[in-house]
Amino acid sequence: MSDKKQTTQISTEEPDKLRGKSFSGEEPGGKALWLAALTVLGVVFGDIGTSPLYALQKCFSGHGSVAYAPENILGLLSLIFWSLVIIITVKYIAYVMRASNEREGGILALMALIEPAHPKDRRKRTWLIVLGVFGAALLYGDGMITPAISVLSAVEGLKVINPGFESYVIPVAVIILVLLFLFQKQGTAKVGSLFGPVMMIWFLVLLGSGIVGMTKDFSVIRALNPVYAVRFFLTAGSESFLVLGAIFLVVTGGEALYADIGHFGKKPIRLGWFLLVMPALVINYFGQGAVLLNNPDLAGKQVFYYMLPDWSIYPMVILSTIATVIASQAIISASFSLTRQAVILGYLPQLKLLQTSSKQSGQIYIPGINFMLMIAAIGLVIGFRKSVNLAGAYGVAVSMTMLITTILMFKVATEKWKWSLAYVIPVTLFFILIDISFLTSNMFKIARGGYFPIIIGITVFTLMMVWHTGTARMVPVGGKKQRSLKTFIENIKRNKPDRFPGTAVFMTSEIEQVSLLMMRYLEFFKVLNEKVILLNPEIMDEPKVPPEKRVEVEDLGSGITKLVVHFGFMENPNIPNILKNLEISGKKIELDQIVYYIEYPRMEYGGKWNRKKFIAKLYSYMARNAANPVSFFKIPYNQVLEVGVRVYIK
Repeated sequence: MSDKKQTTQISTEEPDKLRGKSFSGEEPGGKALWLAALTVLGVVFGDIGTSPLYALQKCFSGHGSVAYAPENILGLLSLIFWSLVIIITVKYIAYVMRASNEREGGILALMALIEPAHPKDRRKRTWLIVLGVFGAALLYGDGMITPAISVLSAVEGLKVINPGFESYVIPVAVIILVLLFLFQKQGTAKVGSLFGPVMMIWFLVLLGSGIVGMTKDFSVIRALNPVYAVRFFLTAGSESFLVLGAIFLVVTGGEALYADIGHFGKKPIRLGWFLLVMPALVINYFGQGAVLLNNPDLAGKQVFYYMLPDWSIYPMVILSTIATVIASQAIISASFSLTRQAVILGYLPQLKLLQTSSKQSGQIYIPGINFMLMIAAIGLVIGFRKSVNLAGAYGVAVSMTMLITTILMFKVATEKWKWSLAYVIPVTLFFILIDISFLTSNMFKIARGGYFPIIIGITVFTLMMVWHTGTARMVPVGGKKQRSLKTFIENIKRNKPDRFPGTAVFMTSEIEQVSLLMMRYLEFFKVLNEKVILLNPEIMDEPKVPPEKRVEVEDLGSGITKLVVHFGFMENPNIPNILKNLEISGKKIELDQIVYYIEYPRMEYGGKWNRKKFIAKLYSYMARNAANPVSFFKIPYNQVLEVGVRVYIK
């Protein structure tokens, strides 16, 4: 695919520093704002909202844990509180969310914002792209772990009800996961209105149970003082550093805040966070700490289920299971959205994609990705068997992504916002110090399961870069015979081939060159349709394209028209919808008289094994298993002529 256009518009909160336009209207206000804030609870905060089920437990069990001691509890609570403040509130809510690509967030959207200070410096541009793609690839690893650890930690409440139920935990968790992934083809639209209210109940329960827990020992409020966190590092030795891997579990939903701003806007997310989510999380963690101070024997257990009376265990297990399913739903949907962005940006082949809502474009279903996530999640549950074990694998990949986000934000702040280096450097170094501390601590998890998301991330990254490189360097055999469009049109006017009724649409990614398919067509048949459209569907590096910028039409003469159609990387391309509203030479196009000519690469490998042959082999395999572009662009199958073209990697 041809080079993408880099958007230079960024949504703004401070008109003097950031200036741009929003593609989806103003931020909601009034009742709409409160309704959006309610919906946000069920989508944005699902992951971070279920962390109290296992985060504090992990601090006192397994590798990287600390010994039970009152001073350690206060130190851990202080670390949890200030991690939520620094990473979620300051970094993501106040800093990262300011940078949105036409109000779309996520690491791929952030990557698309960045242009090198000097356009000729391709090495810098390549480095930034590679970094952004690697960060996106890493999210797939944690996307597989999240459903497994969330559902498993909730179902483990059965052991609290009755230790004899332990043998049922894994089968029940697997059944829930299977049902969850089978449900995906129905889409979240049918139950989306329930997510927000259910998660509001969940956060209110977190708040209430935390208050009840704090009544055991209100002295835990002292942990708000960062001195206890500092003292913990000074007295706990190496354990204080290793336990950061467990502390990181409380902030793993940070990337979701940024990724979902395009769906809801910034105000609803901020309102939900400050008004309910953050208070509920902090008070619940402090409530668990208060219970631990009075019950040392609970260290390393799910304290969450011991804060309330015995009669509440059954409903709490049910509610927590529902909450974790919702949290899993959010990360699965995010994986679908990330995949679609990667496909449209040219980093993955076209995949079968189903729209599950006629009103919300973000609600999609990708069968292949869904099946992959299901098999991985079930395998993780069976392999690791306990949520505390899965916690050892969780966080490695997302901590890397958070570090990459900080680095990319430095480029946005300096090149897009034109902020002073005297301001940006200290801010960036501060966040990098925090990110590296968590990343280094999480690295000790690699031997205990952390290798899994790394392997997944590297695999996905390899596939992305191979597809992008192969597409950019793919050359038709005999490509030297390819003519410029200008020369081709001159030959048409001079030789005047016979014409027959109808419209021929030749799909091409190189609009200034005549494709080998069109040349061969004319050489073989010596005829052309009365109308010929050279169609270049171009995917832009911006989420959505306004109607006035959708198409570029140029009449080349002799009944030949050059048509460039722009789609945003968050849109679902539909070529017939574009053509039915198009006029050529003052006349509407008859859709039923169109024949679409599409060429397919047939790779030639040749030579010994080397980097090019590896790329060619893997690219060819991916191309064979890709979705048909006919369905990707919503083209009627009965109006398509598909032709294979021999190509190689230059």
